[in-house]
Amino acid sequence: MPPVHEFDLIARIRQRAAARGDVVLGIGDDCALLLPPPGMQLAVTMDALNVGVHFPPDTAPADIGWKALAVNLSDLAAMGAQPAWGTLSLSLPQGDPGFVDAFFDGFFALAAQHGFALVGGDTTRGPLSIAITAHGLVEPGRALRRDGAREGDDIWVSGTLGDAAGALRQWQAGAAISPVLQARLDRPTPRVALGLALRGIASSCIDVSDGLLADLAHICRASGVGAEVDVDALPASDALRAAFDPDTRRVLQAAGGDDYELCFTVPVTAAAALGEALAEAGTGATRIGTVTAATGVRPILAGAAWSAPATGWQHFA
Repeated sequence: MPPVHEFDLIARIRQRAAARGDVVLGIGDDCALLLPPPGMQLAVTMDALNVGVHFPPDTAPADIGWKALAVNLSDLAAMGAQPAWGTLSLSLPQGDPGFVDAFFDGFFALAAQHGFALVGGDTTRGPLSIAITAHGLVEPGRALRRDGAREGDDIWVSGTLGDAAGALRQWQAGAAISPVLQARLDRPTPRVALGLALRGIASSCIDVSDGLLADLAHICRASGVGAEVDVDALPASDALRAAFDPDTRRVLQAAGGDDYELCFTVPVTAAAALGEALAEAGTGATRIGTVTAATGVRPILAGAAWSAPATGWQHFA
């Protein structure tokens, strides 16, 4: 299929963006006009994905579209915000309508699951890069934040850890990639329902994008507390256990990143409410540690301090 011009690509995208009542003016003008519900606060986040950094060059376009939106919805989930609208900046080496159509197959499939509307953005020529600004809605005083953890709170994490990092490790080694691990790398699940259910229960929350230990450290710094984590309590999928030896698996779980699970703290007195929230969200979670008065994150393995080669991903390290 021959390349097409920028405005033809925009028209192609606009045809797939559904109209709805809270979007007064969507794709096609200099700005979108949106109608937030009365009394709601706007949660705003932005994440960028670049080829070779956030996804391998041979990743299917539909998976890139899904993941680009998923990582932003994961941020909204970590704040307990209901996804609403977003804008997209799409940089492409050429105007490839086949790529664009497939990209938006993945993007809009996930958007439909969460009532998310694409309302504008930009297209440009350059290396493959995607940046999304996502907007969500939350009642005043109900947002989940990083600064509420208190000594004695339990530390929990949703789902399983290390699967995406395991797939990336296999790809880098030129080995056969487990389909289960590949799916977790290409199409992470933003825990939106869980984030909404944790409002009023969790004392703090963050999504695990750069690695559990690194992201939990953000909660500790914001809250002025420490954390003790039982490394062998970190949840692992059967696929990850089958693919890696225990030492490698622990590193992938603790520091691999790209999980997009929620790590959150909960007062011990809220255990019953947490059980109800997990059932409501249909999401499993595992208790992995305790908030302490000391500073920093202290991983423990078999009763002794454990040191990972790294705590998580750093772009400019």
